Amino acid sequence: MSRERVAIRPRSGDPSRRAAILERARRRGFRRFVLPAHPPPVPGPGETVLREEDGRIDTGDDSPELPIARIDSEEELAREVERTPPGGTLVVEWTADRVIPLENAIAARGHRFSLWVIARSPSEVPGALGALEHGADLVIVDLRSPEEVDALESLVEGPLPAHLAWVDLPIVRLGPAGLGDRVIVDTTSLLRPEEGLLVGSAAGFLFLVTSEATGSKFSRPRPFRVNAGAAHSYVLLADGTTRYLAELVAGDAVLATQPGGGARSVRVGRIKIERRPMIVVTADDAGVARTVFLQEAESVRLSTENGPRATTDLSAGPKVHGVRLPPARHLGQTVEETIEER
Repeated sequence: MSRERVAIRPRSGDPSRRAAILERARRRGFRRFVLPAHPPPVPGPGETVLREEDGRIDTGDDSPELPIARIDSEEELAREVERTPPGGTLVVEWTADRVIPLENAIAARGHRFSLWVIARSPSEVPGALGALEHGADLVIVDLRSPEEVDALESLVEGPLPAHLAWVDLPIVRLGPAGLGDRVIVDTTSLLRPEEGLLVGSAAGFLFLVTSEATGSKFSRPRPFRVNAGAAHSYVLLADGTTRYLAELVAGDAVLATQPGGGARSVRVGRIKIERRPMIVVTADDAGVARTVFLQEAESVRLSTENGPRATTDLSAGPKVHGVRLPPARHLGQTVEETIEER
């Protein structure tokens, strides 16, 4: 649910408060706004500003202004859908029920026109973006305080990392690492067998630990699960920052990816930390040792050149898939500094 499909409409009657909402939203990376037509708003670099006046939205191009249709009945919705021309845009504001009417509007829309929806608060945004899987084309959300920008940011996704530098590194050794606290990450999405999370002991290289979508002879497939590794390990989040596995909480957005392929944001449903026998896998990165600590079990798999391989079936020699990242981090954010991690 990308913030690229969200436009912020400051609604405070205090001009200084509206300015504070706008300032915080810009700092948090939001780039689409609906602002009063007077005084004429000035968009910043890379921003899209829609102008609103007397219940109509001006997109700033040669298209006609878009009236905001206030919908409180099935009949009104049907009339608005019928009068929206092919290639046009319908802007709706619900005055009563909002979920079922939106689903009806999406079903009626098909690919015939664009559907914009006004959300009365940040809490309504996820439902508007995800209804019938596709959601509205644009959600205009009313914000009344700078603090609501923070709430909105926690509910919508930022852009995924633009580029992941995939490399294959040979395993040079592995061995037992005693008992350790390992972290299972259960997501709210179903993952494919080749998908997983990027995890490692140092941010400079993260190994791809794949999901339990395949299962084993004695365990059922759990495609929502990644047995990700030791508590101290870094994991790559959907916004490109890192966090320690033990710090993940329900609702966090982590990056699910596969070797050289696409990436997507998935949400953490829960984490489960238990003490289990661990192994340490060491790969050679041009003379630099890269390590990951994983539970020793048939259902825990690393992505290798031979496909996902269980930690009980690993040996020195095969290459593992992973991603190189800038090594220096401060609270998960990339920073420029001299650093050595061993």
